[in-house]
Amino acid sequence: MPKLPYTLLAALAASALAVPVSASALPADVTASQCVAGGGMIVISAVGDGSQGYTKRCMGGVHDGQTVL
Repeated sequence: MPKLPYTLLAALAASALAVPVSASALPADVTASQCVAGGGMIVISAVGDGSQGYTKRCMGGVHDGQTVL
């Protein structure tokens, strides 16, 4: 097997790991399972003092910033 220079290997790895996703291709909402499967975690935040409810967002991974249903 031929040996490739490190810079070429690094470039190949970076291009293989890059996921080209346009903003319009991302779903508006994801399920908790989709968030976790995509490498994210669910962050629950109170709205105001908490009496108005709360929000759930997927943070990290492929669904970063999306609302969790």
